[in-house]
Amino acid sequence: MKNPVLNISSLVGVIVLAFAIPYFVEAFTVLNFTVYIIMAILSLSLAFVWGMGGIMVLGHSAFFGLGAYAYAIAAVNFGPGWEAVTLSMLVPATFAALLGYFMFYGRISDIYVGVITLAVTLILFNLINSTSGPQYKIGSAPIGGYNGITAVPTLSWPNGNFIDINGMFYLSVGLLILSYLFIRYYLSTRYGKVTVAIRENERRAELLGYNVAQSKLITFSIGGAIAGLAGCMFANWGSFVGPTIFGLVQSAQIIIWVIVGGRGTLIGPILSCIAIQWMTTQLGMQQVVNVGFVLGIVLTIFVLLVPSGLAPLLAKIPNVVRSRLNGKPKEDVALGSPAEEGQT
Repeated sequence: MKNPVLNISSLVGVIVLAFAIPYFVEAFTVLNFTVYIIMAILSLSLAFVWGMGGIMVLGHSAFFGLGAYAYAIAAVNFGPGWEAVTLSMLVPATFAALLGYFMFYGRISDIYVGVITLAVTLILFNLINSTSGPQYKIGSAPIGGYNGITAVPTLSWPNGNFIDINGMFYLSVGLLILSYLFIRYYLSTRYGKVTVAIRENERRAELLGYNVAQSKLITFSIGGAIAGLAGCMFANWGSFVGPTIFGLVQSAQIIIWVIVGGRGTLIGPILSCIAIQWMTTQLGMQQVVNVGFVLGIVLTIFVLLVPSGLAPLLAKIPNVVRSRLNGKPKEDVALGSPAEEGQT
C-alpha cells in the first residue's frame, strides 16, 4: 500500500460527510446526494472489474439493471425484505458467472469481452422494452415494458420502521463503505493478488500456473454482484425501475467515472462519480451549455492530459511538494507504479 494516509483520510472523509450532510442541507439535496452515493457503488464495481481485474466491460449497466429489476420483482412478490436484496445481488452475479464462463474459458480477447457485454446490455434493453403487455409478468409483478415497474416497495429497518430520506442516505453510504472495505480485503488475499497480477501480465501469470480464467470469472461475478446491489438501492431510491437503466448512456457514464477517477484505483472512481454527477445536476439547471458536450470535453481532457486519472495525480502531489521543500529535483521523486496505485 503506497499511500495509506490518502486511503484512511479518504475513508474518514466519506464517513464525516455522511453524518454531516443531512444536518446542513435541505431534504432535496440529501435526496440528490443519495443517488450520487448509489452510483458511486456502481462506479466502484467497475473500478474493481476493469481497474483491478483488467476486464474491460463496456456494458456494465447490464448487471446494474438486472439488480434493480430483480429487487423490484422480488419486492412485489415477496415483500421488500433482505431476501429481495440478496436476490438483487445473486441474479446479476449468476448471470455474470454464466456469461463469464463462456467468455473467459473460451479465451475471448479483451476487446471482444467489451463488445459482448455491450451487446448484452443492448439486448436486455430491447427485451425489457418489448414487454409492455399485461401478459408479461413474473409472479404478480408486471414487467411494464417501456413504462417500467412503478411503486416499487422500499426497504424498512429490521424493527419495521420506514426508511426515510436521511435513513436511505445513511444506508447508501454504509453499503458504499462496506463494498469498498470488502474489495480492499479481497485484494489483500491470495486471490486478489492473483487478480492484480493477471491485470499486469496475463501471460506471465498463466505460465506461473495460475488459473487465469477462474480468477477472471470470480472477479467478473463479484463486480456483477456489487453492481446489482447498486441497482437494488437505485430501485429503492426512486421506487421505480425502467429499461433505460440498461441504456448506452448509463454504460458510458460508468466508464467516464472510472477513467476520470483513475483506472487502477478504488477511491478515484468513487470521488469522480460523485463530482461528475453533481456537475451534471448543476449544468442540467441551465439551458445554455449541453451536458453531454461538457462531459465529452472532460473525458477528452483526462484521456489526453491526465491518462492515469485524478486519484493518482492527487497522490503524487505530496511527494512533489515534499521534494521541492527538500530541494530535490522533480525527476528524483518516486511517484509509484500502477500496481502500487491500484491499492488506493
